[in-house]
Amino acid sequence: MSLIQEKSVHDHAAARDHTTVHDHAAARDHTTVHDHAAARDGRPQAPPIGASRRGPFTLLRLLTAAGGPRYAAALVVDAVGSGLLRPFLLLYGIGVLHLGAAAAGLAMSAGMVAGLLVMPLTGRWIDRGARTLPAAATLAVRAAGALALLVADGLPGFVAASVLIGVGSQSWPTTHAAVVSTLTEGRLRDAALAAGRSLRNAGLGAGALLATLVVTGGAGAIRVLAGATGAACLAAAALVLSLRVRAPHRAADRAVDVREQGESLRRISLLSLANLPYAFCFDVLEVALPALLVLHLHASPAWSSGVFVGNTVLVVALQLVLVLRLADRSRRAVLAASGVTLALAYLGYWAVGSLGGTAGAAGAAAVSVVFTLGEILYTGAGTALVTAAAPPHLLGRALARWELSSGVGRAAAPATLMALLAAGPGVLWPVLAGATLLGALAVLRLAPRA
Repeated sequence: MSLIQEKSVHDHAAARDHTTVHDHAAARDHTTVHDHAAARDGRPQAPPIGASRRGPFTLLRLLTAAGGPRYAAALVVDAVGSGLLRPFLLLYGIGVLHLGAAAAGLAMSAGMVAGLLVMPLTGRWIDRGARTLPAAATLAVRAAGALALLVADGLPGFVAASVLIGVGSQSWPTTHAAVVSTLTEGRLRDAALAAGRSLRNAGLGAGALLATLVVTGGAGAIRVLAGATGAACLAAAALVLSLRVRAPHRAADRAVDVREQGESLRRISLLSLANLPYAFCFDVLEVALPALLVLHLHASPAWSSGVFVGNTVLVVALQLVLVLRLADRSRRAVLAASGVTLALAYLGYWAVGSLGGTAGAAGAAAVSVVFTLGEILYTGAGTALVTAAAPPHLLGRALARWELSSGVGRAAAPATLMALLAAGPGVLWPVLAGATLLGALAVLRLAPRA
């Protein structure tokens, strides 16, 4: 039995029996030295349990690999809750509190900025050994934000709620990755992260659909939705906190060559900078492509909706499959390949834009399949590369830097994309493709080997 298989069997048993933190720490100690050495040397690690056995329960097995059923339930609540928050937060400010659209949008932006500012502090908290406590705190803060909406009676209350929701939402990916990295190792960790992303995308879609249906009921229904979302996030926080997981204390980790650790963190910082153009991809289907289809191709808005739904379905269906399929490939190589794939998709959007009308819209929908593949490769390799290459006691700092670069890229994307599109599609897509290719080259040359 391989190291990874032995670890997976132990973790599943620990999840079923609700074992103590000490048991999780002992299991992790058994594999840490080997896995981090393999990551530094660029050697591929063994594929996870389930990589060779496809079936309807593979996703469930991977979701419970870190933390067991309670943590998996918290992931479901988080995913659906995030989907509920997205569409109705702005509507709450406008429809319930009667704020202007500009004021409500500015408050939501303030929440995003606050979340970015808090992220380095979250990383340092994780590096002190905390795992489930920061994850539970992000959910509790988000619950407080949702419930704060119920008592808000004007702009100050809406700003406070937006800041709480922004802080909780921005810090969650870092804390979640830290929990998974503590309870799983190697390629099993990659697959568990991918399973979580698949679940999150499905939950976002389900939550957004539910919110869309509920908000048609008017201000009263929106208030009920806010209360239900806050209660759900609070329940998820309680589930996560009940696991009581901390990182095992290992003096050997800190005794490793300080220069080697500094080099690893420096390369992760450079990787985070290279990530900035990659992060623009998250707003392409939500901002740039709809504007191109409606304003330049004069196509029906239904095309944008169809592309977005198709993207969500493909991500849910293929995220885990591709991560398992590429388990024997270098994470760095996969991340660089994702940049090339995204760049080809951007050039494809540029090419089909010259067709105009329905033909151009259909061409954009076809190119979106290539774009989605690039997005899947990117999300499947990025966080996995950081967790594999980071020194164990600096994991929080490394994850925070990576997520901070993603957050900054996403915050800058709408304004940048629209400014480039205003200059013309012939400016937007080549610039986006060129920047992403430069990012891919930087990944190949500067990223850690893992």
